[in-house]
Amino acid sequence: MERTSSQSCSPAKAGAQAGHPPSRVNRLLLYPALLAALAILFVALALLRPVDHDESQYVAAAALTAHGLLPYRDFAYLQTPLQPYLFAPVALLAGSWTWPALRILNALLGVVTIACVHTAARTLGAKPGTALAAATLFATCDILLFSIGTARNDALPAALLAAALPLIVRPDTTRKTAALAGFLLAAAAAAKISYAFPALAYGLYALVHRRHRPVAILLGTLPVIAFVAWSYATSPAGFVFGTLTFPARGPAEYYALRPWKMSLPAKAIDTLKFLALGAPLPALALVARDIARRRTVGLLDWLILAGLIAALLPFPTWRQYLLPALPALFVRLSLVPSPGRAWRIAFAIFATAGLAPSIAALADSDGLSLSQALREGRAIGRTLDQHGLDGPIATLSPQILPAANRVPDTDFATGPFYFRSTTLLDASQERALHLVSRVRLKLDGSTILTGGEGPATSGDARLDHALATAALDAGYDAIPIPGTRFTAFRPPARARASPRPVPHNSP
Repeated sequence: MERTSSQSCSPAKAGAQAGHPPSRVNRLLLYPALLAALAILFVALALLRPVDHDESQYVAAAALTAHGLLPYRDFAYLQTPLQPYLFAPVALLAGSWTWPALRILNALLGVVTIACVHTAARTLGAKPGTALAAATLFATCDILLFSIGTARNDALPAALLAAALPLIVRPDTTRKTAALAGFLLAAAAAAKISYAFPALAYGLYALVHRRHRPVAILLGTLPVIAFVAWSYATSPAGFVFGTLTFPARGPAEYYALRPWKMSLPAKAIDTLKFLALGAPLPALALVARDIARRRTVGLLDWLILAGLIAALLPFPTWRQYLLPALPALFVRLSLVPSPGRAWRIAFAIFATAGLAPSIAALADSDGLSLSQALREGRAIGRTLDQHGLDGPIATLSPQILPAANRVPDTDFATGPFYFRSTTLLDASQERALHLVSRVRLKLDGSTILTGGEGPATSGDARLDHALATAALDAGYDAIPIPGTRFTAFRPPARARASPRPVPHNSP
């Protein structure tokens, strides 16, 4: 967007009287209309996209934080700490609609990300049509569409990173804009640790190019650093495990029986595949050619490289890992001289390919729709109410619980992701960090709910089976939830004496 787009504008005639060319006024009217249309489209895609078990811990973390519990101290959270705190008010207001509300919020953050990429391109002098084309190509990337279409933790840091770009590419950096850029980049890293790489790249660049005011950038990061330090202080062991240990060691353990997935050839294939589902691959090629011709590497180039390093360090590589590189990439693309006809055709083909996975997901009859999941959640709530089962619920699908007016048992806040672990922690460490694994499963009297972890949610049904088997072996009574995939397990009377006192979010 042009800087003047934030100004109020009247119809074209009034604009012409004020001395603005009608075409410029039309653009000022066009951009908000395009953003509104994009918001409607993204929200619709988010509400229609099938359920993914990746959403489990993020919905659970927002719901538990909304009830006053703290990540790491009161429940495990396997990411850096910012998102649960920022999203908790949404969960508190949304109540039983928490899950779709978080999806809608992520979709709107996707619109913010694209708008900021457009603004950064215009700030650097890209022509209106070129900036719009770059933002449009960004909007067709499967990496972005998946990331903003689910209740994960990808959309927030991407929006924060993108919001910093118009500030850091300004030719007239002030102390205020530098401090704000530092704050936004630090916040992105506090929402997802991979975004620390672009943040660090900019900090190092600013040390060399002093006009970016590195001291002001550092001052801007201090509130976020203080928040992260406080989060660490609430539970040092929980913080280290959630932000460093589990991301570093968990995948290797999980894929131990599938070593190919952890190999370099698999990483190369996956990376190329994800980049090819949309315009990132030809954009990288075109930008690389432009760098070679110019024989200079600029700020945006370093940010792209930092984002790619962040994506390629973990094993295996998933599509959302590449998102930190994309905002800077498409801003940089807007600065490349107009490509020839062959390049334009290639971009059109790749952009179409980027839309294909989302269309396929919407057409997938085997996937579970969000609307069906919410209906199941309400049915779960009714059944639990009928049987007088209140309090926290032990389940590998905690994202379903807000619709049932329940909150997760804190030991199950990470959904299936720690439960499937076997050797990362011992029993005493699990108790201290509010975690439970299937190999050391110890039931504490909470009601158990199974049935949500399976192929329909990209999950592993064997994990739910292990939880159900443990419940039956411990004397729990099975209560099928009518019309759903779920079964509740009521603990025996001796185990119901003192359930864990986790808040209940029913009205």
